[in-house]
Amino acid sequence: MRKGEGAMADYDFRTPRLHIAGPLVAGETVELDRDQSHYLTHVLRLGPGDRILAFDGRSGEFLAAIGHASKKTVRLELLRQTRPQTAPGCIDYLFAPLKHARLDYVVQKAVEMGVARLQPVRTSRTQTTRLNLDRMRANAIEAAEQCGVLTIPDIADEVRFDRLLAAWDPERPIVFCDERTATKNPLEALRHARRGPIAVLIGPEGGFSDDERELLLRIPSVIRLSLGPRILRADTAAVAALALVQASLGDWGL
Repeated sequence: MRKGEGAMADYDFRTPRLHIAGPLVAGETVELDRDQSHYLTHVLRLGPGDRILAFDGRSGEFLAAIGHASKKTVRLELLRQTRPQTAPGCIDYLFAPLKHARLDYVVQKAVEMGVARLQPVRTSRTQTTRLNLDRMRANAIEAAEQCGVLTIPDIADEVRFDRLLAAWDPERPIVFCDERTATKNPLEALRHARRGPIAVLIGPEGGFSDDERELLLRIPSVIRLSLGPRILRADTAAVAALALVQASLGDWGL
């Protein structure tokens, strides 16, 4: 939950929520595409007069009523804004792509954790050969719809690890989840990092090569972070690391 989204007790968890193309303005009518129309009328079995929450990732959230509804199209009447748009978070998530189901999970959890940008990184030990960015976007939208998130993170094209580091701003911290770091309190390791834009880096299942580690550790802003005495899978490590960074430097307010 980001600042400005209100307390959990005030949030409407019962009304269906849908991400639609914007911009959204109270008092206007929006026509949905065929897939979204089918979802409302055939999956949720809603009809004229029923209400949903609509958001576009830029205009905030709106209470909307279904007006015209047919097999092919649904029109929504935007009644009023229920929540203003919140600012995007400050965390980029840099990761070596995983296989389909685990990548779906990581994308969904990153959205729930308030990540502003998803950056796939091709490393020497990355096991997947193809990356479906459209599937990533669909998973990000679905997670935002289900969890009340207002901002959809940017999803960047995949980049080679060496090229990412070559273009990196040396002043911007990278939290490097390093299994070779001595086990110690990770919150203490983050305590002296400055607040502001930050990145969390999770490597591939086989870890980074020695050459990649050397390139990474040349960056002065790298923060090496231990995630405890056990080896975590990449998807588990992502959730653990993002939680630590949000608690220390993000918008959890701890």
